[in-house]
Amino acid sequence: MSLSVTSVQPLVRETLREVLVGREDPGGFFAMCVSLMGHQETRSTFPSIIRPLSTSNSRLHAILTSIYQEYFSKTEEDELELALARSRLEDQQLSTSSQEAQVVWPGKPPNHATSPQLISKQKPMENKCTQLADGPVSGRNTYPAQTNPRSNESPSQTLNPHRLFLKENVSGEDDQTTKEGDFSQSQKAKRSGKRRRRQKGAGQQLVGLPSSPSAPPPVLLWFRRDLRLCDNPALIGSLELGAPVIPIFIWSPEEEEGPGITVAMGGACKYWLHQALSCFLTSLECIGTRLLFFKASGESDEVGSSLRTLKKLVKETGARTVLANALYEPWLKERDDEVVSALQREGVECRLFHSYCLRDPYSVSTEGVGLRGIGSVSHFMSCCKQNPGSTVGVPVDPPASLPTPALWPQGVALDTLELARMPRRKDGTAIDWAANIRKSWDFSEEGAHARLEAFLHDGVYRYEKESGRADAPNTSCLSPYLHFGQLSPRWLLWDAKGARCRPPKFQRKLAWRDLAYWQLTLFPDLPWESLRPPYKALRWSGDRSHLKAWQRGRTGYPLVDAAMRQLWLTGWMNNYMRHVVASFLIAYLHLPWQEGYRWFQDTLVDADVAIDAMMWQNGGMCGLDHWNFVMHPVDAAMTCDPRGSYVRKWCPELTSLPDELIHKPWKCPASMLRRAGLAFGQTYPERVIVDLEERRNRSLQDVALVRKQFGEYVDKRSGCDLVPLPRRLVSEALGLSHRSGGVVTEGKEFLLPVITRMEFKHQQEDPDAASNPYNAVLKGYVSRKRDETIAFLNERDFTASVMFEGAQRRERLENNQRRMEGLPLLAAPRGRARRTPTAKDKFSIVPGGAVASLK
Repeated sequence: MSLSVTSVQPLVRETLREVLVGREDPGGFFAMCVSLMGHQETRSTFPSIIRPLSTSNSRLHAILTSIYQEYFSKTEEDELELALARSRLEDQQLSTSSQEAQVVWPGKPPNHATSPQLISKQKPMENKCTQLADGPVSGRNTYPAQTNPRSNESPSQTLNPHRLFLKENVSGEDDQTTKEGDFSQSQKAKRSGKRRRRQKGAGQQLVGLPSSPSAPPPVLLWFRRDLRLCDNPALIGSLELGAPVIPIFIWSPEEEEGPGITVAMGGACKYWLHQALSCFLTSLECIGTRLLFFKASGESDEVGSSLRTLKKLVKETGARTVLANALYEPWLKERDDEVVSALQREGVECRLFHSYCLRDPYSVSTEGVGLRGIGSVSHFMSCCKQNPGSTVGVPVDPPASLPTPALWPQGVALDTLELARMPRRKDGTAIDWAANIRKSWDFSEEGAHARLEAFLHDGVYRYEKESGRADAPNTSCLSPYLHFGQLSPRWLLWDAKGARCRPPKFQRKLAWRDLAYWQLTLFPDLPWESLRPPYKALRWSGDRSHLKAWQRGRTGYPLVDAAMRQLWLTGWMNNYMRHVVASFLIAYLHLPWQEGYRWFQDTLVDADVAIDAMMWQNGGMCGLDHWNFVMHPVDAAMTCDPRGSYVRKWCPELTSLPDELIHKPWKCPASMLRRAGLAFGQTYPERVIVDLEERRNRSLQDVALVRKQFGEYVDKRSGCDLVPLPRRLVSEALGLSHRSGGVVTEGKEFLLPVITRMEFKHQQEDPDAASNPYNAVLKGYVSRKRDETIAFLNERDFTASVMFEGAQRRERLENNQRRMEGLPLLAAPRGRARRTPTAKDKFSIVPGGAVASLK
């Protein structure tokens, strides 16, 4: 029984909106209309339902019109025969839990046997749409004959089931007939309506919407670092065009590297990319399409190898649109701008979508905020709040299917890109250095969401105060998924805000990520050039043996060694340990920060040019933000590994040492070392440096020397370092950025005072001082709660002391006034200043008459 047009109109409109955003295919929408309204009502009202699309989305209107005309051009006898076949198939699906895998042939009956092709098992009643009787049923993993789904070779013939509605082919059972009297027309209509409603709730099973011969030109969907289906603006944009989509990936290492020494794609990153592409290919196959790989040579006299590859694909496929998600490295943005202009000159539309960061770094402005405090995340967040720009928006669900082209271009195999190529020994055997990385990570988009869910259910509750712990899983480990776009920052932000525990510290990490890309857009040479001119002249050590010991985790300092071994074996370490090893390399080994940056870029699976460059510049004392701390290689373990379990995991030769000595084994008695089987220089390396304090003081003296030599880059009034401003910031400071062409391009260099460590200021003012009250070495703590308690007591004691001094001053003034007037003096206060009886800090003094004893 069909329903009236008025009663089903809300459902039809809602489903039409699903078609527009790509969650429903046109064939399924038409099938639903036929099921709900019946044959005659659909024939009379469907053109008026889709008429608004003729102006808003002409391509989708043309597809729906073609489906409508093709369906109603069939005779009633054909419709009845196929409807009966559909009902019979439905009964068989209800009685069995799954279908047996069948060997079928495109365009041949099932009993023929050449080049077999498997149709995967399907759950009953999950086919979202059905197919007309031109060929076999297309399953989730069904591909044309003689075509490997994981290879990117173009098939000689491609199945074209564009007619994905209402009429169903029962493949090998066409020779069996069904009697007309078995089912009445009303029973079939009722069962069809219920079946479609169940299918809508269960999800779509028949995926892919191959194009018809009259379909519009295909769309090239260019994937880069956005290897995901969830919340992918370029992917959704391709669906809105209503045309066949050809997903492609172009590998061009020369373009990725950029002009300087960026090491943008190190060995670990390349390996992750290889695995991520393999997983993403599988995900695309599950929605009925594939991913084509292309390796572009670096030799080009035009703009770049990617442009030449895209032009070849446009010519081969006839595509008139290229879609991609934007990248923000300056050299890649310049490449993309050139690609867009070159393709547009040839009449090809090229659109880039924003999704890699929460905020487009090229849209961030300092207007209304100023430049004071630039480089800090607080200043960056103030700039974003003052100049909000476009809203973050709501994450978008993944599409259920992608329209596929009639003919696929020729690609190459994934292994041809040589992303996971392993070195070989002299005997020809491969050295599998990534074995532990494979065991440690799930490289798929599903793995990213699984880690996020696990973190939001457990680690997030300890993140705010214990994220520095290396011996506990208190961090999210999501950085590699964010880097390769397997998880969008918008999706992560929404999930973090919707969790039961919402620590601000975790959400600020996304702001740090955006800040790094903003700095890279301002200073394109950030990965290799120090931002503070005086620090380029620092006297760095040239001892390569120290660098090699640091890289291999053989410095003799267990905490540093454990972190560097974890990095080599798994391609990752938490943020606190990155600070520890960076401080050791720079402040104690006196090696340049560029060496640490390059090693991190080669060994981290989440190696990000912008983030690593900003953090290493700050750690190397030459970035926009001076960190006011230096991690002690021994005492920092009180915070991150108080019981030594982290060191025991990655340095098993130290397992038998007690907790209190495992981070300083050189202090163990000889008898303890013998019982533990530990011999320095044999089972565990000797310390590469012995006197940590002396090395640290020498580092401070070197900084004071270069700041004195380059006095023109030190502000006389505040003692802060001066950094040359890029033209873009100068224009914003002068209020010219909002005017047409109002960007400063020439003139005198503008210098800006930036955040400078108090330790350096004091060292320059008093270089001969025996001690520095602003010593930045962070000794660590066993418990943050204990540390906060001591800080509270000190603050309370200080307040009490100030109050007491103010009271004494008022008493003196009052007594002096009384002496002048000949009046008797005030009575002396009771008690004397004494220590707080319960305070652990020996320097905590509380005046006796001001504050009661703390209990």
